[in-house]
Amino acid sequence: MNKRIGLTVISCSLLIVMSCHKRNYPAKTSGKKIENGSDAVNERNEAKSEKKTLSVRKPKVAVAKVITVDDNAAHKSVDGRLYYDVLGRRYWKNYNDGKYYLFNKAMYSDPAFKPK
Repeated sequence: MNKRIGLTVISCSLLIVMSCHKRNYPAKTSGKKIENGSDAVNERNEAKSEKKTLSVRKPKVAVAKVITVDDNAAHKSVDGRLYYDVLGRRYWKNYNDGKYYLFNKAMYSDPAFKPK
């Protein structure tokens, strides 16, 4: 009987301690007093307008359509064509004039961009 009472007391005290150990953090408030319903609407509208941020556009970087690169600095693709990457843009070698042109879909069918 004494063991049962002791186990019950210990389990209840552990339950109380563990339930009080929860960490609850209240939400941040604006600190304004709300007196009537119309103020609540105004406060909600102000909170929505505060959340809006202006997006700042980055200035566009001027990209050259044609560059001249030494062939030793260029990389070779699987099909043998030479290419060179600059600022995330890929330039492919034109074997007729030796210059590197910014990629476009017409290069697939153009024989000037295929190695000889």
